[in-house]
Amino acid sequence: MRRNTWQQTAVRDALEAIDGFVSAQQLHTDLKTEGSTIGLATVYRALSGMVEQGDADTLLSPSGESLFRACTTTDHHHHLICRRCGATEEIAAQVVEDWSKKIASDYGFSDPTHEIDIFGICPNCQRSNPDFNNN
Repeated sequence: MRRNTWQQTAVRDALEAIDGFVSAQQLHTDLKTEGSTIGLATVYRALSGMVEQGDADTLLSPSGESLFRACTTTDHHHHLICRRCGATEEIAAQVVEDWSKKIASDYGFSDPTHEIDIFGICPNCQRSNPDFNNN
């Protein structure tokens, strides 16, 4: 078990204060703006530890950048993420769970895992910009 340091606590607190996903660089900038002396490498290590412990979610943005978010549930879940504002909804998708198990079984695989992140435009952004309503 890892010992809890002031740096880990600072990263955890900063991540929990943010709605949605954030990059390590942005989180580091936010911490520095608040007067922290924490280094960027330490922010990355703390975020990696949080992901390993199930305390944070991580995903790749459409541009390929790693983003992080404090978990609100420890259950397996997926995300709907707004491409405009970053708003995020955690969703359960039993049909995906059933499908992944069947496909794995059909090909002789066991213990399947997966991550599903669906990117779109949230209702608030659609209301603020009618151009997003033309799906």
